Amino acid sequence: MVDCSQEVNAVQTDALSTYEAVHLNSALELQSTKLKESIEKYQSGEFAVLTSLNVLNAMQSLLFSLGILSVSLLCAYRTRHDENRVADFVTIITYMIQLQQPLGFLGSVYNMVQSSLVDAEKTMNLFQEMPSVQDREDASELQSCHGAVTFSNVSFSYHPQSPTIENFNLTIPQGQSVAIVGESGSGKSTLLRLLLRFYDVDQGSIKIDGVDVRNITLSSLRRAFGVVPQETILYNDTLMYNVRYANASASEEDVYRACRAARIHEKIVSLPNKYETMVGERGLKLSGGERQRIAIARVILRAPSIVMLDEATSSLDLETEKRIQSSLDAISHNRTCITIAHRLSTIAQSDVIVVLHKGKVVEKGSHAELLARGGQYHRMWEKQSNVRETPTVISESCQVQP
Repeated sequence: MVDCSQEVNAVQTDALSTYEAVHLNSALELQSTKLKESIEKYQSGEFAVLTSLNVLNAMQSLLFSLGILSVSLLCAYRTRHDENRVADFVTIITYMIQLQQPLGFLGSVYNMVQSSLVDAEKTMNLFQEMPSVQDREDASELQSCHGAVTFSNVSFSYHPQSPTIENFNLTIPQGQSVAIVGESGSGKSTLLRLLLRFYDVDQGSIKIDGVDVRNITLSSLRRAFGVVPQETILYNDTLMYNVRYANASASEEDVYRACRAARIHEKIVSLPNKYETMVGERGLKLSGGERQRIAIARVILRAPSIVMLDEATSSLDLETEKRIQSSLDAISHNRTCITIAHRLSTIAQSDVIVVLHKGKVVEKGSHAELLARGGQYHRMWEKQSNVRETPTVISESCQVQP
């Protein structure tokens, strides 16, 4: 029943947190049916538990009644033959009634104890889980990071049968801007996860300033990075809290400066509660562009040595992307910058562009060099350029015919 109760809670949470998707897909009936099925499953389990509790209580009452009857008959027999007094009989019956009261609680606490034991078991199992990536015993702190990154013969796979990264080599000098492009599933985001040591490489090495990341403590390694993700995670708290989340020791003036650099300060101060405005669940009170600017402000406040942009503008329209691009340029100035992007127009100014295909480097060079070669990057650029230049054709092809 405990598992069924957790399933009901999970379905309810999903429905409430994704209510827009439910209505946009006209899936209200489907979601209601799913919730109904989970509740019926819970009720079935609850009925079984209540039945067992009632049987337990009935058996307890029956056994206790038989016990009192037996003791009463025995005491009556002994009293009649002057072996016991009536006072002894009353005392024994009183003790038995007092004994019944604590025994009666067993049925009422049975469900509570069962639920607690299940939760305790899951908690203990969670405590026993060991992280797949941990600090080595001889790991050292990354005292000062200049931002030089080296990938040497890196190979990695989530599943042994399908390698994600194969023999990847890349050297990024301090302060250089590098973009990694390729089709979905080519391993772009995996490289960032390996660099941050969410996973360890299967073969090869990744070095920061000449030091293998496996020889650096995780906390000091990740402090050297500032990441602007595709989907910004915001907490149901104030704007001040969400910006300062990247650097809890930052002052309010530091937050203001970071927000000005991210082009979001004016918007915040125009709100009734300014920086004390609640952003709502997952930041739903803010637009996509505003959430991205908050993420940029976080990185500016963090002042990292290496900036990582993981498709930071892929979910934005072109106009919003242009406005945010200037903020991205500000945080990457004089810093090592690694950018992952689908829109090639956002990375045309990068010093080096690396083209991935199925986890392997197929091209590498500047924007002009790659276009001149006429390879895969050139084809990707031409394809996206044609899409941008023919919006009318696309719009007309999407019209529904009567």
